[in-house]
Amino acid sequence: MYAYVIRRLLATIPIMGLVAVFVFLLLHMSPGDPAAIIAGDNATEENLEQIRALLGLNDPLHIQFLRWLERLLQGDMGVSIYSGLPVERLIWQRVEPTLLLTLMTMIIAITLAIPLGVLAAWKVGTWVDRLVMTVAVLGFSVPVFVLGYTLVLGGSIGLGWFPVQGYTPIRESFTGFLLHITLPALTLGLVYMALIARMTRATMLEVLNEDYVRTAYAKGLATRKVLIKHALKNAMVPITTTIGLGLALIIGGVVVTETVFSIPGLGRLTVDAVLRTDYPVIQGVILVFSLTYVLLNLLIDLSYVFFDPRIRY
Repeated sequence: MYAYVIRRLLATIPIMGLVAVFVFLLLHMSPGDPAAIIAGDNATEENLEQIRALLGLNDPLHIQFLRWLERLLQGDMGVSIYSGLPVERLIWQRVEPTLLLTLMTMIIAITLAIPLGVLAAWKVGTWVDRLVMTVAVLGFSVPVFVLGYTLVLGGSIGLGWFPVQGYTPIRESFTGFLLHITLPALTLGLVYMALIARMTRATMLEVLNEDYVRTAYAKGLATRKVLIKHALKNAMVPITTTIGLGLALIIGGVVVTETVFSIPGLGRLTVDAVLRTDYPVIQGVILVFSLTYVLLNLLIDLSYVFFDPRIRY
């Protein structure tokens, strides 16, 4: 397994290299002059030339890339055009809300989706199955921002149970944190849950038709034991794969959800950077999201051996 982990970690190097090339070219492919954005509307041509020279924008493209890559390998992601602060500091300040929102989303989605998928497969063709699949289709089809505003209308404005917007750090108040994070996590979790529930149902239907499941029933084992110990355990590999692939949904949904609920996380930082054309911040956030997605999928791959001991790396 250790050799497999090392190979996978080494495989991330060319992947992140391609991401770095794309992120760097993002600045040069986008319309507008970065120097003009930094200098402002009232800048003279002399000011623009000074800024271009300072940033090295007059150098050949490959020289600029190598210089930027060298700084990146040293942990220097550049400086924000808007605030003048280092990009890595801005990202570090916004990591906690996004990390906890993602974690809560995964907990809610997985806790609800897998039991619902198993129930739908067990009651296939009944009203229970149709109800679960209807909820899954709606959750996967309705845009994230629509779900968000609907939950705000019902849970905040209508019932008054949760705050409309904002975020409370967990170290300040755990209760306040839960109240502020519940609706955003539900918003993201419903989409994620729909994907996992559909895959769980489909995989469970295949497993329930296997001979060893019929043998378990013939031995007189309880239905609950057959479903969980025999069927679900053998269906977990494709379900786990879906959980890993669905992380892309969470990463994309975080941007919208944090904007709807005014959460000061990486998603909100991305939106603000796009609106301000703050290219260094956009580049830094994309790199962080990409690296996180690659590493989390590596952990998902490694988890297969716990569900199926026959798997060897």
